[in-house]
Amino acid sequence: MRRRSWLFTPATKPDRFDRAAEAGADVLILDLEDAVAPADKASARKTALDWLSGPGDGSITRVLRINAPGTLAGLEDLQALLRSDARPDLILVPKTDSADTLRLIDELLTEAGKTTRLVALIESARGIANVETIAQATPRLDALFFGAADLAADLGAEVAWEPLLAARSRVVNAAALAGIAAIDSPFFALGDEAGLRAETHAAVRLGFSAKAAIHPRQIAAINEVLTPTPEQVAEARLILAENTKGVGVVGGRMIDEAIARKARRVLAAAGEAMAPEAMVVQAGTRG
Repeated sequence: MRRRSWLFTPATKPDRFDRAAEAGADVLILDLEDAVAPADKASARKTALDWLSGPGDGSITRVLRINAPGTLAGLEDLQALLRSDARPDLILVPKTDSADTLRLIDELLTEAGKTTRLVALIESARGIANVETIAQATPRLDALFFGAADLAADLGAEVAWEPLLAARSRVVNAAALAGIAAIDSPFFALGDEAGLRAETHAAVRLGFSAKAAIHPRQIAAINEVLTPTPEQVAEARLILAENTKGVGVVGGRMIDEAIARKARRVLAAAGEAMAPEAMVVQAGTRG
C-alpha cells in the first residue's frame, strides 16, 4: 500500500473516519492528542479504539496518534490500547525525544501480542538532537514524522520552510540511515493550494516520501505531487532494465547503482509491486 498522504482526523468525529478514504488519503490518523480537548479525551479514546477493533477493508492504513507517553492521558491511551481488541496498523508517538520511549512501547506491544508498528513524531529540539538514535531504536519503527509547528515553537522560529530546513534535512538523513520512511509536516495554510504544492515538491526533493494533511481538500494535491508521472515511471523501468546488464546509458545519462536506487523509489511511489528486473526475468522465462 502506498502511504503518500496522511490525513489527521479528530477521534471525536467518527462521522469523518470514512471520509479519509473518500478523499483519496492513503493513511488515516485518528488523533487523540492536539485535536481533542482534555474533557473529551476519554470518550475520544473509546470511540477510536472501538472503530479500530473492527476489521479494516485494506483500502487505507489506520493510525492512532496517542497523547505524549510522558503525560497521564498518554499512559491512559497506551493502557486502553493494550487491553483492547484494537489493532491499528501504526501508532504515532508524539513528542518522541529518546529511543527509550519507543523501546518501552515496543516491549508493551510485544507483551500484548500486538503487531502494530510505530511512527516517531519528531517535534522538539531534543528530538532533533537525538533523531539518529531514535531512528535506530527498534525494528518496530516504520517512519519518522517531522512536526513543524511544535518544533518551531520550541526553537522560537517561524513555521516556514527556510527556518526549519536544517531540522527537516536531519530527519530525512536519519530515516535514510535506518532504512525507514520520512513523512513531512502538514502545510497549515488551508486556502493556499499553490503554497501546499510548492512545499510538497520541496519535501519530495529533500527526500520525504509522504506529507501529512489537516483537511481532506489538501489530499488531491499531495497525492498528485507524490505520484510519479507516466514518463518518470517509464524512464525508471528502462533504467532498471538497463541496470541488469551492468553500467549502461539511458537518455544520454550513464546508469549505475545509485541511479537504479532512485528508479526503484520512483516505482515504489507509483505503487508498482514488482521490480522491472523481475518482470524482465519472468518475461524471458515464459519465452
